[in-house]
Amino acid sequence: MQPNPEQVKAYLLGLQERIVGALEQADGSPFLRDAWERPEGGGGISRLIEEGNVLERGGCNFSHVTGAKLPASAAAHRPGIGGRAWEAMGVSLVLHPRNPYAPTVHMNVRFFTTTTEDGTPVWWFGGGMDLTPYYGNKDDARHFHQSCRDALQPFGEELHPRFKQWCDEYFYLKHRKEARGVGGIFFDDFNALCFEQSFAMMRSVGDAFLTAYLPILNARKDTPYGERERDFQAYRRGRYVEFNLVFDRGTLFGLQSGGRTEAILMSMPPVVKWRYDWHPEDGTPEAALYTDFLPHRDWLIP
Repeated sequence: MQPNPEQVKAYLLGLQERIVGALEQADGSPFLRDAWERPEGGGGISRLIEEGNVLERGGCNFSHVTGAKLPASAAAHRPGIGGRAWEAMGVSLVLHPRNPYAPTVHMNVRFFTTTTEDGTPVWWFGGGMDLTPYYGNKDDARHFHQSCRDALQPFGEELHPRFKQWCDEYFYLKHRKEARGVGGIFFDDFNALCFEQSFAMMRSVGDAFLTAYLPILNARKDTPYGERERDFQAYRRGRYVEFNLVFDRGTLFGLQSGGRTEAILMSMPPVVKWRYDWHPEDGTPEAALYTDFLPHRDWLIP
């Protein structure tokens, strides 16, 4: 079946509206709406909140961009499409709650299409979601991973373990030898099913986000905290910045393709700290993040 970009676009715009509506209700503050156009082709809608009641900074962006020549970052795994006209669209979000006990979360779903030299359509879906706690909670991690598994289950038993491992390997700071968080799922270049079924799988992942994250946010947003917890949160947010600027394919693609810088760097946390060679004291809640949560594990095993 031929890919249907307009069908994908309609879903993505609706997904953005549903997620932003739910987050506005959880926070009690409205999201800014900023529609933009890209001179090279396409545009998008940025929805952003800063200094909200619950979310210190958060964004949920829709983008639909086109180009005459495919950037090198996107053609790396498919040499035959380098320099071809292309079309990409997606919804991407990152939420940084103020409360250190409420984890940062990232989710995106996206679609990419181009053609070979003889006009044959080439398309794929990508996406996933991952959770980055500062003070880990095992129930939260299990709930998040169960939601991810449930979203993929109708499309094949093998998808969740494969996408879970892909997430563990992708969201990993190689220079630190350290995971960014407790993981989730990640997939890219996915067209193993027909277009309709691949699209249905992507929709299932997008639709699962609120189920996966809102109960965690609502349970942790009012937990008492002090300067110690805020200080550790700012330190760990530095890892988030390092990953996004050094390793993240979406960030690199956006910048290489002439995307809108403000929207691409929306994922950056508002308050961040770095320290030289700092380590938490043994036995502290801060140390537990490193020993009990960041090492890769199967969170669905009791």
